[in-house]
Amino acid sequence: MKALLTLTCAGQFMVLLDNTIVGAALPDMQQRLHTGLTGLQWIVDAYVLLVAMLLLSGGVFADRFGRRRVFLTGVVVFTAASVVCSLAPSIGWLIAGRVLQGVGAAALSPASLALLAAAYPAPKERVRAIGLWAGFSGIGLAAGPLAGGILVESFGWPAIFLVNVPIGAVLLLAGLRVLGESRNPGAPPIDVPGTVLSVAGVGVVTYGLIEGGSRGWTSPVILGSFAAGLVLLAAFVVVEGRVSTPMLPLRLFRQRLFTVSNTAMVVVGFALMGSSFFFSQFFVYVQGTSILVAGLRTLPVSLAMVIVSPYAGRFAARYGFRVVAGIGLALAGLGLLALGFVHADTGYGNVWWRLAVVGIGFALTMSPLTGAAIQAVSPQEGGLASGVSSTTRQIGAVLGVAVLGAIVHMRESGGASFESGLNSAFLVAGAVTLACAVFTVLWLSAGRTPRAVPDGVARPRAAARG
Repeated sequence: MKALLTLTCAGQFMVLLDNTIVGAALPDMQQRLHTGLTGLQWIVDAYVLLVAMLLLSGGVFADRFGRRRVFLTGVVVFTAASVVCSLAPSIGWLIAGRVLQGVGAAALSPASLALLAAAYPAPKERVRAIGLWAGFSGIGLAAGPLAGGILVESFGWPAIFLVNVPIGAVLLLAGLRVLGESRNPGAPPIDVPGTVLSVAGVGVVTYGLIEGGSRGWTSPVILGSFAAGLVLLAAFVVVEGRVSTPMLPLRLFRQRLFTVSNTAMVVVGFALMGSSFFFSQFFVYVQGTSILVAGLRTLPVSLAMVIVSPYAGRFAARYGFRVVAGIGLALAGLGLLALGFVHADTGYGNVWWRLAVVGIGFALTMSPLTGAAIQAVSPQEGGLASGVSSTTRQIGAVLGVAVLGAIVHMRESGGASFESGLNSAFLVAGAVTLACAVFTVLWLSAGRTPRAVPDGVARPRAAARG
């Protein structure tokens, strides 16, 4: 059991490390690959988009075809894609590698949690194991900026992907020996039409948002991408309403608690990922630090999230989802607004606390929102609700990088400096988050967690079916 727990934690650690380590390397990628802001947006969003749209399907795959098989397949794909990324001679190859990484992560992450759920059938043991899984793997979030800064300064940006190779190799060899196979014979069939339409719809809209700044917002290509995206997403809604086993059951959104919590989770992904995309770039391009120093200076966000997240669930159990999520969103919004007023000559002593407030705010928010989504559905659908919560956060992340990047691009096109563009992006992210705080306090039903939900954990669809 301990070996299984260690392997699944290490797999999730590798995925979460990739979420933050890439941000530290963006300035070096921009210089060495001779790309602009649009290219950097694609480097991030190509990965997040695939994770967002395939996460729920990954859990179903694990149930139907074997959790061990899907986990190890995810490890192989993620590791091979990391090699492709590290050897990429151009921005196009790097984006292709990031797409493959997203596919691997969307298989590896839910399968790792499904393996734990199957290995620990007793509720108390399962909660304890998943808590350890979340805590250990969460170290990857904090380690990313520092590890990325050191690796990029020493070896260049390809090193941040090569670090996955030894981890992946150990996971594969150990997994083949240690992991036992398990599956759910009653798992639903894969919703192929829904999966394809969701990837295509969100992908086309993302294309329009990212490329609109350079191609022109009224150009036929951009207008056509938005129109095609709306048609594809409308088709997705129609299909999900008609198939017997949809990847996203629309009936869940009839519950106000479920709808409000997931709407707020979209904003969390939008503001957190969209703003953190620019943290290292601010320190390197605006304040003139090295990439290593920039990585160190972004640590307050991830450290605050790692430290505070374990307490968020406890606070929610005592004070209710609405109070804790509302306070968290308000703190995050205020922190982002404060970041909108930092400049090239602002000392780090007047910057770090703003980053920490952002991290504390989002740490207080995510677990209560996931808990609210779980409370809105039946106990048998708790894993599905948690998986949807993770998916909506990832969708928000895709949109955040695209929209806030578009804001910076438009400001620069209008003659403003990169610094002014960043200020505008942070202010928009802060305003949206504060508006969401008001929306959450007004509409999220006050409630207390009815059962133990590990702090900061979003369980994929597979986990609840054991």
